[in-house]
Amino acid sequence: MSSSSRKELGAASIGNFGEIFDFAVFAFSVPILSVHFFPGSDPTAALLNTFAVYAVALFARPMGGLFFGYLADRIGRVRVLTLTIWLIAASTALIGLLPTHESIGVYAPILLVICRVGQGLAIGGETTSSTSYILEAAPDGHRGRWVGIIWFWAMVPNAVVALLLLVLKLAVGEAAYSDWVWRVPFLLGGLIGVVGFWLRRNLEEPAEFTEAKKQAATGDPLAAVSRSGLRSMLYVACIQPTQTVGAYLLAGFMYSFLVREAGLSSTAALLCNAIGILALAFTIPLSGRLSDRFGRKRLLTVGAIWITLTAYPCVSLAGSGSLTAVIFGQVLFAVGVGLYSGATFPAVAELFPTSFRATGHAISYQLLVAIFGGTTPFIATWLIRATGDVASPAYYVTFMGLLGLALVQLIPETNNVNLRTAVGSTSQKVPKVVQQAAS
Repeated sequence: MSSSSRKELGAASIGNFGEIFDFAVFAFSVPILSVHFFPGSDPTAALLNTFAVYAVALFARPMGGLFFGYLADRIGRVRVLTLTIWLIAASTALIGLLPTHESIGVYAPILLVICRVGQGLAIGGETTSSTSYILEAAPDGHRGRWVGIIWFWAMVPNAVVALLLLVLKLAVGEAAYSDWVWRVPFLLGGLIGVVGFWLRRNLEEPAEFTEAKKQAATGDPLAAVSRSGLRSMLYVACIQPTQTVGAYLLAGFMYSFLVREAGLSSTAALLCNAIGILALAFTIPLSGRLSDRFGRKRLLTVGAIWITLTAYPCVSLAGSGSLTAVIFGQVLFAVGVGLYSGATFPAVAELFPTSFRATGHAISYQLLVAIFGGTTPFIATWLIRATGDVASPAYYVTFMGLLGLALVQLIPETNNVNLRTAVGSTSQKVPKVVQQAAS
């Protein structure tokens, strides 16, 4: 891999790392934030309130995705990537500085919601722009591998945050951490934004985007999406929900589940969940590479079957409270989510032509993540409370796995499709020599 390729991958990856780092800090801090920002209610209600605030950022994602995705198609991927990394850094650092409910009353959760909206707007633009940038910069036949690499760095922060919180708690003790040290990870998220800006300051636009821009110099991306992108957005709706529910069950819900339902200490829960998330992260680039060789649909099919078969064992084993069972269940499930994810991320971007890729991707992908990702921890928590069955979240995930398995069969194969043209059919492909290069 050339130095230029490493620079492109590194600059895109640091943004994904920073964005998900900041989201992960919030997810892992839900039990503590519920105490500081929603006191006075019963613990379950406080937890549900905090998960609702967690979901706010996910619902801000489509707005951020649409705004920044439109800009990315109009003014370029690189300029937008510079803007989004500053926004996420500022929003996250501010959470670390917020006064709590004890200090300013109801204004504390209001300010928390405002900061989460800022995070959501930024991540909506970041994930869409970075995926579009890397997809267009990748060599022919290796798009899945390149996209898998940047999404590896988007998943790793969940494990990094878990380990960081573990170290901080061991260093200062549970009492001090709950009192004020919980703010430190949020402040560190702001520093990551500075590093990301430094890495991105001299990036150049991919040649694919530059050439497509010349051909569609007067085109409006939003108008083009409304005319030509509806079918592609429906295809995204076939693919994305299964990936989102699986990933957010593991990375957004499981830690709180292990503490509240399995009875693990916060330290043990962080460590076990970090191992599961690392398994997910390492599987994604492997799946991306395999999807370059065998096609996106095959990997999506295998991943959907795996998710369907392992959702119940994962939640049941996690609920047992045995460390070995908890780790095994999460890793088993994470591999399936990783196989599905590694094909999902390039496919949902390849479904749109270069001229309005970021806009089309933002509208469909970010909206679906908001609906299914933002609500997964809430739904999982509600199911347990409503049924009294700690394994009940597994039924929801199993259903989504089966649904994804059926819907994936309806989409076209996007591997080796010409990026410049819309995926109305799979006839628009690069020459066979490129397909051979992937193998």
